[in-house]
Amino acid sequence: MNYVLIGAGSRGTIYANWAHSHGHKIVAVAEIRPDRLAEAGTRLEVPEAMLFTDAKQLFSLGKVADAAIIATMDRDHYGHVMAALDCGYDILLEKPISPDPRECIAIEEAANRLGRKVTVCHVLRYTNFFTEIKNILDSGELGKIVAIQHAENIGNFHMAHSFVRGNWRNDKLSSPIIMQKSCHDLDILLWLTGAHCKKVAAFGSLSYFKEENAPAGSTDRCLTCPVAESCRFDAQKAYLPGLGGWPTDVVCLEQTEEALMEALKEGPYGRCVYRCDNNVCDHMSIILEFDNDVTATFSLTAQTSACHRTLHIMCEDGEIVADDGQKQIIVTHHVSSQSETFQQRVINVRTNGSGHGGGDAGIMEDFTKSLGGHAESRSSISRSVESHLMACAIEESRLTGTVVELDKFRKSLA
Repeated sequence: MNYVLIGAGSRGTIYANWAHSHGHKIVAVAEIRPDRLAEAGTRLEVPEAMLFTDAKQLFSLGKVADAAIIATMDRDHYGHVMAALDCGYDILLEKPISPDPRECIAIEEAANRLGRKVTVCHVLRYTNFFTEIKNILDSGELGKIVAIQHAENIGNFHMAHSFVRGNWRNDKLSSPIIMQKSCHDLDILLWLTGAHCKKVAAFGSLSYFKEENAPAGSTDRCLTCPVAESCRFDAQKAYLPGLGGWPTDVVCLEQTEEALMEALKEGPYGRCVYRCDNNVCDHMSIILEFDNDVTATFSLTAQTSACHRTLHIMCEDGEIVADDGQKQIIVTHHVSSQSETFQQRVINVRTNGSGHGGGDAGIMEDFTKSLGGHAESRSSISRSVESHLMACAIEESRLTGTVVELDKFRKSLA
């Protein structure tokens, strides 16, 4: 297959690298940053004439490949997707579809009208970890799902990098954190329950990463801060150990200590985490009700030491406790009394080594097969829009202090 890449940042690079390494061809790249564009062109063996700093230049050529990989910033997705659909491309689209629920619906309608495939990068659906859980639930061995407790533990260092200093720090520039970070998780809840969401109620705020919590004597940049040595968010502590990998490769293209220090001196990733222009929540608690009477709670928080997801799924005849950080799933069958021994098994899940527990490679394999006429993608646009509408409804609930009904919310968008 031939692809065009629109957005050569961290996520776009992962998908394009997979395609390139599996014998597919990247025929063009559009990326607004000249240094990233040039590097991508060299790495992916794209002719200079097919490197563009403006996606409009690429779209003006019409359809030059089988499909487009779109991994630009959240608020650019709508324009890029609609232009790509008009050109005739099938699309692999990095989540979120769009921060605007009306734009999400418009993309779905356009894709269906034109008969184009749009696969949204809900990569968790493609992991062995969540696939194993789904298979257990669908087997019926535990009976019907009754309730779910799900948590996304963001990790304080990940929060500081992506949602305080980084591209997704401010919902006016990108998306609310429930959309940008956790539309993954809402999608997983829909997939596991096999149901539609009826109602949501949400609570949360930005409580820690703000100036009032800054250490005494600190300044606005880490490299000149007199208390940096005692601060765990010091940019040198955050990025120097990661030279050559994520998240340091986001900070600067050249992965040397000299280039990193220069980037921290002037760039956004060298800012004090307590003095950025961030406004997204650093913790949220959400209650959800589905139309098959399943209830769920979902928690996201920055105040954890590691980045991982945990689930407790309670069913009629048993329960599942799972941790994707440990790659472990524990299945327990209910017993008759407190004195009876539980029937339990532990599943240690293997991954293929790619990012997101194998999901990054999994979605590329799935998307490529779908282009060859195979079955519909696990995360097609029609399956993915609902999680985005849920995220928008959750944010409305948080801001208004009300319970939001999804049917009414969707009708209000008409």
